[in-house]
Amino acid sequence: MQLTVNQQAMTLDRPEPTLTVADFIREKALPEKAIVIAINGDVVPRSGWETTTIRDGDEVEVVRAVSGGAPAPDEDPNPLVIAGVPFSSRLFLGTGKYADAATMQAAHAASGTEMITVAIRYMNLDALAGDAPSLLDQVDLGRYRLLPNTAGAYTVADAVKMARLARAATNTNWIKLEVIGDQTTLWPDVAATIEATKILVAEGFVVLPYTSPDLVAAIRLEEAGAATVMPLASPIGSGQGMQDWKSIERIIAAVSVPVVVDAGIGVPSDAALAMELGAD
Repeated sequence: MQLTVNQQAMTLDRPEPTLTVADFIREKALPEKAIVIAINGDVVPRSGWETTTIRDGDEVEVVRAVSGGAPAPDEDPNPLVIAGVPFSSRLFLGTGKYADAATMQAAHAASGTEMITVAIRYMNLDALAGDAPSLLDQVDLGRYRLLPNTAGAYTVADAVKMARLARAATNTNWIKLEVIGDQTTLWPDVAATIEATKILVAEGFVVLPYTSPDLVAAIRLEEAGAATVMPLASPIGSGQGMQDWKSIERIIAAVSVPVVVDAGIGVPSDAALAMELGAD
């Protein structure tokens, strides 16, 4: 069935050559409140949605009132999409350093996040591991996307191995790639990060690499197939905030993949500044 909807061609895969306006609204999952439907220029009153027929070749217009020509409040003019997956929240949260599981769960819910990071660690085989609850049992996997990381990796080989283990443990091919170059500051080894990104992308991973606020490194990571670039605001865990905001601004202007400011955010105004610079 061929239609013209809001001046754009649309094909509906239907055995019948007609459908009602109500069927069209349901099929396209349109909000029923505050919308107006017109067929071939004639407005269809709401009372006629169940009986008015749309036929093959018809021109359909769907409109609603918005404020001043700007995007509606619930419409993001620049939505966050990573590797084809849309996100309505722009906050990623971690799972470490909470007082207990209940506090972590409450923080995740209050934040509105849709993505949480988890670490992969070797098990202590001398401990009674069966008595300790698994993190995966404490996270609503139907609500949050997991982003395992390779924290603790200091070489390309270690990072790739940890990513493979993380994929098997969490059943996701998304990975926050960290290859550390300096143990004191946890500053990333950029060259190793680029090399590991190439390997993991070739293996089908969606790679979100932690990197320094270096313009050329960001460009090389995008060329290597990274789904985002994640420059640090300041060293991991320091809470020192946006120390080199101009470099991050340059990265935002230069790459086409989403830019996620990672590490060192200390207060809400740091996050606000990242957003004002144009970070995703």
